[in-house]
Amino acid sequence: QVQLVESGGGLVQPGGSLRLSCAASGSILSINALGWYRQAPGKQRELVASITSGGSITYTNSVKGRFTISRDNAKNTVYLQMNSLKPEDTAVYYCNADVTTFSRRYSRDDFWGQGTQVTVSS
Repeated sequence: QVQLVESGGGLVQPGGSLRLSCAASGSILSINALGWYRQAPGKQRELVASITSGGSITYTNSVKGRFTISRDNAKNTVYLQMNSLKPEDTAVYYCNADVTTFSRRYSRDDFWGQGTQVTVSS
């Protein structure tokens, strides 16, 4: 029903930058919130940043001041600008969308992207 396509991951040196993108498509009535999660080897998936339809933004403490989440409502796309990257930012990053679809217009459903690898290493 809803597809999320991520791009922008890769290998970067400590202190470098990357920009992740996630485009949502499908049977979308409205997007209530968009977010980025990450999962490092041996660790649980954690919220990195999220942005609601009203523009409210949340960041996990470890990325505050370094990462910026933004969205383009016309394109149903969310971005994560990551600056001053550290080795501990290495993880698979997943896009998440809280969506109301045409077929379930009184509900909210979660959808996930396939994940994109971010590796911070010298």
